[in-house]
Amino acid sequence: MVAVRRPTFSGMTVSELLDWNGDGTDTRYELVNGEPRAMARANITHGILQSTVARLIGNHLADRAPGCHVVTAPGVQPRVCSSHNLRIPDLGVTCTPDERGLRTLPDPVLLIEILSPSNEAETWENVWTYTTLPSVREILVLWTAGVGAELLRRQADGSWPESPLVIMVDGVLGLDSIGYEAPLRTLYAGTHLVRQPD
Repeated sequence: MVAVRRPTFSGMTVSELLDWNGDGTDTRYELVNGEPRAMARANITHGILQSTVARLIGNHLADRAPGCHVVTAPGVQPRVCSSHNLRIPDLGVTCTPDERGLRTLPDPVLLIEILSPSNEAETWENVWTYTTLPSVREILVLWTAGVGAELLRRQADGSWPESPLVIMVDGVLGLDSIGYEAPLRTLYAGTHLVRQPD
């Protein structure tokens, strides 16, 4: 086993972050312009939402697009200063085959962030960074303060809308990038945000 030297935080590269053993805690980091940024620990609602969405999308892909797969908390390298930026969305979908040694998600078509009030600024900073990836067709932001979502979809000319489409509690979520459609409430099953059947 080769010991990896802890790099200096100023100007850290993606490869240095991926090889870094961390700060001795279980804190996860993403890399923002060469600076490691600690990621907030997710609450239970966030965890249920993340696992439910991963299951629903994973099952859909297995049935409709077996060459595609959903990945939990993948590393994504944006095009902007790519050697010094590694962002970690909650979920990503790629249709590129898995290969030995991959450490970042290749050619994501859909990226999903789960928005908590405590990390709203960082989440939206990541979302706008994801738009630099040419393979990304949609970016979904799911709320945890209530049942709701915001969806950015790349337009036919390759541009992005100025603001996302807002989907409220009784709306239907349609993800064109993977051919998925379901009532938004379905994604929130098991959380305190939707009424449980008696």
